[in-house]
Amino acid sequence: MTGESLSPVTRRAVLIGVAGAAASATLLVRRAEATPEMMKAAIHRVIGESPVRKGKVALDIPPLVENGNTIAMSVSVESPMTETDYVKAIHVFNEKNPQPDIISVHLGPRAGKAAFSTRIRLADSQNVVAIAELSDGSLWSDTVEVIVTIAACLEYN
Repeated sequence: MTGESLSPVTRRAVLIGVAGAAASATLLVRRAEATPEMMKAAIHRVIGESPVRKGKVALDIPPLVENGNTIAMSVSVESPMTETDYVKAIHVFNEKNPQPDIISVHLGPRAGKAAFSTRIRLADSQNVVAIAELSDGSLWSDTVEVIVTIAACLEYN
């Protein structure tokens, strides 16, 4: 080098760089953009055109939650769970999460009881739908509208 000098890095330059990087990272985090139509399409993929009736299914989930990161949920279905009359599967869907399929639980007559419990995440206030598929081919459902005050399921790009 011939007499060139590098300017020293100032505290101001470092703080401006850090602030710019933080602003850029903030722009990359956005809410998941699912729609109720995506949930309807997911339900259609699982059950097809079969009619779904309300009843027999009890979806137990709080209607108001403070934090969408961990929500207790349980589903039970009225069924004798015998060799000829049992629940084949329980499917749970949501409207606004990145993935509309929450869980599918497959059962048989030896399960003894058509019920399960788990924890889920919800991106925003939305409807959660549980659909039970019975051995006779009938489909039954329950829907709960859940209000979430602090959302979960942020998507990072």
